[in-house]
Amino acid sequence: MPALNFAAPDDGDELARAEVYGLLAQLFYAPPAEALYAQFQVAVTVAPVSGAFLERSWSELVAAARRIDRTAIGREFDALFQGIGKPEIFVYASFHLSGKLNEKPLVELRHALRALGLQAAGETGVTEDHIASLCEVMRFLIAGEDAGTSNLAAQRRFFDAHLRRWVDALCDAIEANPGADFYRALARFARDFFAVEAEGFDLLDA
Repeated sequence: MPALNFAAPDDGDELARAEVYGLLAQLFYAPPAEALYAQFQVAVTVAPVSGAFLERSWSELVAAARRIDRTAIGREFDALFQGIGKPEIFVYASFHLSGKLNEKPLVELRHALRALGLQAAGETGVTEDHIASLCEVMRFLIAGEDAGTSNLAAQRRFFDAHLRRWVDALCDAIEANPGADFYRALARFARDFFAVEAEGFDLLDA
C-alpha cells in the first residue's frame, strides 16, 4: 500500500487529501446534490489522490454514481442512515466505540474541538461525532490557513483520537448491509482512503 506523500499545505497532494475529506463529508451527510452528482458523471476514474491503491475503489464509486440515478441514491441513504427510530447503520463515533450514542467519545471530541477553536455550525441535526463532521474537521486541519491550528501534527492527533479506531467498523457495517449499493462503493473507497491516511501518519515515526 503506497502511503501519501505528506508535504507542505499548498502541495497538490495535500489539497487532494482535503478534497477527498470534503467529498466524504458531503456524501455521508446527505445524498449527492444535483451539482455533485453531475460531477460524478464526468469524473475521471484516476484516483483523486496519487497512489494505485485507491484507483480501483475510486473507479467503482464513479461507476456506481453513473449506474444508479440520484433518486435511488437518496432512497438508499434514507434506508441506511435515516430510518424511523433506529437506523440500519449508525454513523457516529460514540456508537462504534462505546456501543451507545452521546457517550464519552463525544465528550472527548467536544473538548478537542474547543481546543481547536471549532464549534458546531448551528442546528445541523447531527452531533459532532458524525462521520461527516469528523471528515470536515480533517479537511479544515489540512486546508485551513492558520498554520498554528491546521498542521500535520494536529491532523495526526485528530485522526488517531477520533477516526482511526472505528472507521473500519463503519465501513464493514455498510458493506455487509444488503440494501447498500452506492454506499457500499463509497464505504470501500472510504476504507481505502483512511487506510492510506493511517499508513502515512504511521510513517512519520519511521
